[in-house]
Amino acid sequence: MTERARTDVTASGPGDGRPAAHPGLTAAEVAERVARGEVNDVPVRSSRSTADIVRANVFTRFNAIIGVLFAIILVVGPIQDGLFGFVIVANTGIGIVQELRAKRTLDNLAVIGEARPTVRRDGVAAQIPTSAVVLSDVLELGPGDKVIVDGEVLEADGLEVDESLLTGEADPVLKKPGDPMMSGSFVVAGGGAFTATKVGREAYAAQLADEASRFTLVHSELRSGISLILKYVTWMMIPTALGLVFSHLLTLGLPGDESIRRMVAGIVPMIPEGLVLLTSVAFAIGVVRLGRQQCLVQELPAIEGLARVDVVCLDKTGTLTEGGMDVRELRPQNGAERSRTERVLAALGTADPRPNASLQAIIDAYPAPADGTWDCTASLPFSSARKYSGARLTSPDGTHTTWLLGAPDVLLPPGDGALTETDALNAQGLRVLLLAATDRALDDPWVTQAVRPTALVVLEQRLRPEASATLRYFADQDVQAKVISGDNAVSVGAVAAELDLPGAADPVDARTLPADPDAMAAALSEGTVFGRVTPRQKRDMVAALQSHGHNVAMTGDGVNDVLALKDADIGVSMGAGSEATRAVAQIVLLNNSFATLPSVVAEGRRVIGNITRVATLFLTKTVYSVLLAILVSCWQIPYPYLPRHLTLLSTLTIGIPAFFLALAPNTERARPHFVRRVMRYAIPSGLITGAAAFATYLLARHYYTGPGALPAETSAATLTLFLTALWVLAIIARPYSWWRIALVLAMALGFLIVLATPWLQRFFDLRLVGTTLPWAAVGIAAIASVTLEFTWRWVARHFPA
Repeated sequence: MTERARTDVTASGPGDGRPAAHPGLTAAEVAERVARGEVNDVPVRSSRSTADIVRANVFTRFNAIIGVLFAIILVVGPIQDGLFGFVIVANTGIGIVQELRAKRTLDNLAVIGEARPTVRRDGVAAQIPTSAVVLSDVLELGPGDKVIVDGEVLEADGLEVDESLLTGEADPVLKKPGDPMMSGSFVVAGGGAFTATKVGREAYAAQLADEASRFTLVHSELRSGISLILKYVTWMMIPTALGLVFSHLLTLGLPGDESIRRMVAGIVPMIPEGLVLLTSVAFAIGVVRLGRQQCLVQELPAIEGLARVDVVCLDKTGTLTEGGMDVRELRPQNGAERSRTERVLAALGTADPRPNASLQAIIDAYPAPADGTWDCTASLPFSSARKYSGARLTSPDGTHTTWLLGAPDVLLPPGDGALTETDALNAQGLRVLLLAATDRALDDPWVTQAVRPTALVVLEQRLRPEASATLRYFADQDVQAKVISGDNAVSVGAVAAELDLPGAADPVDARTLPADPDAMAAALSEGTVFGRVTPRQKRDMVAALQSHGHNVAMTGDGVNDVLALKDADIGVSMGAGSEATRAVAQIVLLNNSFATLPSVVAEGRRVIGNITRVATLFLTKTVYSVLLAILVSCWQIPYPYLPRHLTLLSTLTIGIPAFFLALAPNTERARPHFVRRVMRYAIPSGLITGAAAFATYLLARHYYTGPGALPAETSAATLTLFLTALWVLAIIARPYSWWRIALVLAMALGFLIVLATPWLQRFFDLRLVGTTLPWAAVGIAAIASVTLEFTWRWVARHFPA
C-alpha cells in the first residue's frame, strides 16, 4: 500500500478552503503522551511468536510419550532400537523450520497490507502506523475506513458508521459531533473526524481486533478429525503396553530389557505422530507458496476451507472490473443545457471530499472551474444501501436546488421513458447514473419522489483482463460462480456475458428475490448474475447458500461486501479494498489480481487432498500395530519386532514417501467426513497387512528352531510386513507419474540395500536365513497385495465418500 502524500488540513476541508476547526495535537503533545504510555500499543501480529511455534511443535502429548519411550530405550539399549527418537527430533525440527518460514512470510505481507490511519498533527494530515496513534489524536475518516480506537466525533459530513461487527445490527448509524465511536466499526458513507478517547488495550474492541488479525486455529475438519483419531489411539496404547509387558515378563519369561524393547516396539508404531507434523508442514508450505504470489493468508485453516469451496460469490466492481471508470458520454434529458449540466456535475464532485469510483470518473471528466461560482450548503455522500448521493447547491444566479446523482431505476418511477434508454445502455455493459433535480431538502425522507431528470451519465467500466480465464477455471473445477453486485442487473449481466460466464444472459434483479431463505436458495441455484443487491441481501444470499450445504467463498473490496465476507466460509478481499474488508477477510490478495484466486483454490485442494491421502498410510500402520499387539498377547508369543525394525519400515513405507506425496499437485476438490474417508481404507489395509505379517511369523516359528530362531523369525516377518506395506504405498501413490513410480522403487531399493549390506544387517538385526521361508514370506505378501487390490475396489464401490 503506498502512503498518501501529506496534505495541509487548511486546504483539505469540505471544499471551502477554510482552516480545519480541529488541527490535532502538536509534536510536543504527542511526545508527552508517548512518554506517559498513552499509545495504541495493542500487539497486532499476523502469526504466532517464535516461542509459540517451538512450544507447539515440541511440547506435544505424543512427543512426551515418545520421549519417555526413547529414554527407556537409552537405558536398556541398544541405541539402534531408539532410532524412532531421532526421527521425532527430525520431524519436529522440520515442522518448526517450515512454520518459521510461514511466520516470516505472514509478517512481511502483513506489514504491506497493514492499515495506516490518517491523523492530524500540527494542522497537517498524514498517514501513520496504527501503533503510533496516541490519546487525543484527531483521526480523519472516509468510506471504508476502519475505526481503530474508541473516540468521540468532532466533525461529520453525512458520516454513517456500520457497527455490525460489534453489535450485530446491520443498519448503518448516522453519526453527529459528540457521538461516540467504537473501535472495530467502519465507515460506510460520508466522512468526518474524531478524537481518540481510548487507545491500546482500553479500546472497546482491542481484544477482538487482536484475535482477528493474528494467527488463529479456527474450526478445521482436518485438525478435528486427526485429534479424534489420536484420542482413541492414546486410550488403546495403555492397555496394549501393559498386556505386552506382562505377557513377555510373566508368561514367556523373557528378560526385563528384552520385554521392554518388545513392548516399545509394539507401542511406538501405534502413534501416527508424523501425521500431525506433516499437516502443519503442509499448511505452512501452502502459506509460503501463496505468499510468493502476494496472497496474505490471515488464518492457516483458510487454506483447507478453500479446498472445500463449491460456490464463489463475486462482486463485480473491483473483482471482475478494475476499480477505475471513465465517462463515455453525457446525455442531457428534457432539454437540459449541456454546459449547465456539466457545471452541476463539477460542483457535485467538489462537494464530496471522498468520492467513490463513479464520482471520481465524473470529477476527471468535468473538473471544477477556477471561479468556483457554485456553492454547496449541504451534501449527502453515496451509500450502497440507498444507491444515490446528493448535494444542495446554490447557482451563480442565487437559485437553491437539490441535486441527486444515482441509479436511474431507484430515482425514477417504473415506466419512465429514461429507464428504457438506461436499459439499452446497461445491455451493452455500460453503467448509467441519473442526474436529477428536486425542490425537497436532502434530509426529506421523500427526497427521491417526483425528481426532474436532467441527464444520464454513461460510464464505461474496465474489465480485468484475467477475469475470463479465472471464471473458466472455476467452471472446469466444478465451482459455481455467482456474480452479486449492487449495480443494475442488466449492466452486470452484460459485463458477465463479455467474460463468457454461463447464465449471464438471464440476470436477476435482487429486489424481486424472496425473503424466505429456502426460496432464496432455490432462486440462487437457478440464477448466476444478480444486480441491485443490498449489503444485507449479500449476507442473506451467502447464508441461503450455506443452508443448502454449500461451502461459500465471497470476494469483494468495498464496505458493502463486509457483512457477506464475514459470514462466508472463506472471505477474500482485494489489497486495495477498504480497511474493513481486509480486517474481516481470511485471505487478502495484495496484488489486487483476480487471477490469483485459482492458485489459492488449487493450493487448498493440494493440501487437504494430499493430507487425506497420506493419512491413510499413517493410520494403516496404527491399525496393523494394534492388531499385531493383540494377536501376540492372545497367542502368548514374543512380539516379532524390535523398535529398529519398525523404524526402518516406517521410514521407507510412510515417512519419506508421505513427505513427497503431501507436497505433490492435487486438484481434486476436498469432500467432507475426513475420518470416515480415511478409515474406510486404513482399517482393512491395516488388518490385511498385520494378518499377513503375523501369518509369516507363525509359519517361521514352526520352521526355525534353535537359539537363533527369533531373529530369523523376525526377519521373515519383517520382509512380509515391508512388502505388504509397500503395496499399500503403491496403491496410495496412484495415479502414477514418473516420480511416483520412482519414489516407490526407491523405497524398495532402500530395503534391498539394508538386506544386502552386512553392516546394515547387523545394525538393524535383519538377516534372511535360508531360501524357503524368505520366499514363503514373499508369497504371503503377494497374496496380501492381491487381497488389498480387491478390498480397495470393493470399498470404493460399497462405501463411496
